[in-house]
Amino acid sequence: MNPQANLIFITSLLLGTTITISSNHWVTAWAGLEINTLAILPLISKHHHPRAIEAATKYFLTQATASALILFSSTINAWATGQWDITQMSHPTACLILTTAIAMKLGLAPFHFWFPEVMQGSPLITGLLLSTIMKLPPIALLFMTSPSLDPTPLTTMAILSVALGGWMGLNQTQTRKILAFSSISHLGWMTIILVHNPNLTLLNFYLYSIMTTALFLTLNTTKALNLSTLMTTWAKSPALNAALLLTLLSLAGLPPLTGFLPKWLIIQELTKQDMAPAAIAISLSSLLGLFFYLRLAYCATITLPPHTTNHTKQWRINKPVSPLIAILTTMSVLLLPITPMILAAL
Repeated sequence: MNPQANLIFITSLLLGTTITISSNHWVTAWAGLEINTLAILPLISKHHHPRAIEAATKYFLTQATASALILFSSTINAWATGQWDITQMSHPTACLILTTAIAMKLGLAPFHFWFPEVMQGSPLITGLLLSTIMKLPPIALLFMTSPSLDPTPLTTMAILSVALGGWMGLNQTQTRKILAFSSISHLGWMTIILVHNPNLTLLNFYLYSIMTTALFLTLNTTKALNLSTLMTTWAKSPALNAALLLTLLSLAGLPPLTGFLPKWLIIQELTKQDMAPAAIAISLSSLLGLFFYLRLAYCATITLPPHTTNHTKQWRINKPVSPLIAILTTMSVLLLPITPMILAAL
């Protein structure tokens, strides 16, 4: 892709995100979402391949439908209350339609079917944008409207997302699809606590973005698009694969790594809110996802020769770890262990 065009699309993506998260009017927020959608489509389809075109088409149809539902729900609320303010969402029907629309935009179960297919048809860096930056505007809208939303459908979709994200990721061999189901599972953790403590939702999203960025950048450096390729990358770059192993374990939520922090706080808050059954259900459902994280980590540490006829060039290519990957991996692994020491020092 032309660098100038790429710069325009990335700038438009950041502009649309900024407009949505800083707006107070539903029409302005909807305009920011539309800018986001139009900016990401060329990045999804920049490789002229039928799978990329199919992914861009599925993404456009899903996001256009969700945006229309958001505009419809805001119109219903304005018709009933005379308010276009995002924080003044009080009509029950409008709140239910809005919850459905944002769940569709995020890829929450049962509206998740488009997300793995779009991720599989996109390049790794575009998949990173779809998993992080493109999630921020809908989550910001949920954050602003959280006092008005009904917790029952949110809790149901959250537990369903964690269960399906882990279950459907078990038999996948493509790393992008595995990361798509991982994203669906983490969205469930963010959604279940949204009404009770929205700040925990943002904390979970920020830490998830850090860990996922480190993971995507490492996979992009090693060009590991499936498990068979991932099993040959340790010989090419042991340092990168060691960073990948630690990031995967953190993303799985194993203590004492950083990924354990949001899950710990969410389970604690759910227990305080007398939602112990929901906490138990989401904790047990997340064990399904733990399996494919451990399988990815196992594949990343296997030492196999590359599947190529030119072994001398492919064997032991020591790719240096970029400073960005090193910083993100350090935050993904050590943020939770060093936090008590920092607080004690202060």
